[in-house]
Amino acid sequence: MTDREMWLRFTKTGRARTNEYESWSFGDAPDKLAALVLEGRKTATASAYDLYAYDNEDIPKVGDYSVILDSADQAVCIIVNTDVRVVPFRDVDESHARAEGEGDLSLALWREVHESFFRKELSDARMEFTEDSLIVLERFDVVFRP
Repeated sequence: MTDREMWLRFTKTGRARTNEYESWSFGDAPDKLAALVLEGRKTATASAYDLYAYDNEDIPKVGDYSVILDSADQAVCIIVNTDVRVVPFRDVDESHARAEGEGDLSLALWREVHESFFRKELSDARMEFTEDSLIVLERFDVVFRP
């Protein structure tokens, strides 16, 4: 199912508070991470703040809807942001790491995996990653699945 088809199904439920949504897939393991969302284990995500300006995009905000896609660009579910914070990488806490639902849920693993990911993404945009790099932390709820 495409993102548009899923969005139309969701709007027919009467629960959508807007007609606007984004569609995207998770980082470098979209199928695995989307599956964690469907299991209820992943309820948060993180992204590099500086890349929003680089890509000329607004940072996410509370109430934003997203259609989550798999690696084949097929819609998996729809989420809504319930909390959005911007913090330096060094200030990401254990609670957020657990909410991301990956691996052993530890902050140490989260930092290791995400530092590598952000370092590459920022480097691709000719930016440098540091412990002070700003990170957008999003918490979300699944509001629709097929």
